Order: sequence, then structure tokens, then C-alpha cells
Amino acid sequence: MLAATSSLTRPAYRHAGAFPVLAPRLAPSTWQNPNVRPDGPSEPRPAATVIAARQGADGVEVLMLKRGSEHRFLPGYLAFPGGAVEPQDGGLASRWFGSPAEAGRACAVRELVEEAGLALTGRGLVEIGGDDRGLSAVHSAPPLADALREISHWVAPEEVPVRFDARFFAVDAPPGLDPHPDGAEAEQAWWARPVDVLRDFAEGRCELYWPTSKTMEALARCATVQDVLALHVPQVEPG
Repeated sequence: MLAATSSLTRPAYRHAGAFPVLAPRLAPSTWQNPNVRPDGPSEPRPAATVIAARQGADGVEVLMLKRGSEHRFLPGYLAFPGGAVEPQDGGLASRWFGSPAEAGRACAVRELVEEAGLALTGRGLVEIGGDDRGLSAVHSAPPLADALREISHWVAPEEVPVRFDARFFAVDAPPGLDPHPDGAEAEQAWWARPVDVLRDFAEGRCELYWPTSKTMEALARCATVQDVLALHVPQVEPG
């Protein structure tokens, strides 16, 4: 499963209109999860998630991470790069985008560097060398704010032990980039088709948190990267 793209056969589909939709997992999806360790404060913490999408030979592929086994939040789960907005992100937002109000976008850029070794710059998404987790590549050529398209916004309900207020951003990735996971927050990183991730989830070979699984369903309906950048994924609650 953790190759650059899965070589397993395509899953069986049922169809809704023009788009294939995977049959739901039998186990109920929920915000509640024993792998979420209580965070203390009940107020949701600002956070950002970044979905890097590229055009593959068999459709859209997105950058996936497997969280580290010692990660405080959902250890071992599959996720997109991202994390909590840190105090430094306001300053980074002012430097890169001209306003501290863009701290969420700055957080997304920073997390992509730290967790996957990829930097979003004014020249597009690029690899950074070796163990370099610095932001020099971004500082030298900051991206435009429009390079990160906000496609979703999730706020964890009050009963969730770790609450976040997360904005999901999508970025266009060129072919040929190899992610370099940091080995701690992200044990592994690879490119995968959303339909393959959903199949593995449905068959019990991986774990996805509720917002990730619903976003992945929307990504699976995208034929091109432009479709991904144009998405609007509403927050929905488990039924």
C-alpha cells in the first residue's frame, strides 16, 4: 500500500451520476476515537491541512502521510500534511503573504516542509535537500496566497477530546516529486489515488479520521487537478 502509487486492483464501484462512489465501510465513522488523546482546553485550536494533488497516469494522486506511532493525535492514521497554527505562523504569513491574517496558509506551507520535505514557493512545489527542514526556499521565493486554494473548513464538535478549527488547502504539484517524511510526525509519505486509499480504508487496511475520509470521497470524484482546486467540501456530521 505504501508504494508511490498502489499496484493493487481497482475496487468495485457503485455509481452516482457521472462519478464512482465507493461503498461505505461497515464500521461506523465517527469523530470519537480512542487514539485521540485528550488535549485539555475545550476551545478549538486553529489548524491547517494541505492537500498536494498531481496528475498521474491513472488519474489524480494526492500526497499521503502515515502518522508516527508516537504521535499524540491519531498515531498510525493516514492523513494529509498539516497541524496546529503556531505563534510563528503569523510572522511567516506577514513575510510571505503580506498579512498575519494568512497564518493558516503559512501553517500549511510550514507543515508541508516539516513533515514531507516539500516547499511551496513562487516557482511551485519543490523538493528540499536531505535533512533540511528549514524555510529558506520559501523565504527566497514566497508563493502567492492564491497558490493555496481553501477547499474545506472543519470545526470539531464540543464532545471531541482534541478540538481543532482546521482549514483545508489544495495545491498543484508537478510530476516527479519525491516526499521525504521526517520520520517522527510522519513515518511514511507517498502519492496515492484517492480511490485506492478509500478502498484500503473500506477493507480495513488503514485508518482515516472522519474529516479525512469525507474529504477523500470528494477527491475521488475529481478527474483533474483543476477539479481538486475548484472543490468545496462542506463539513458533514456522521449520520
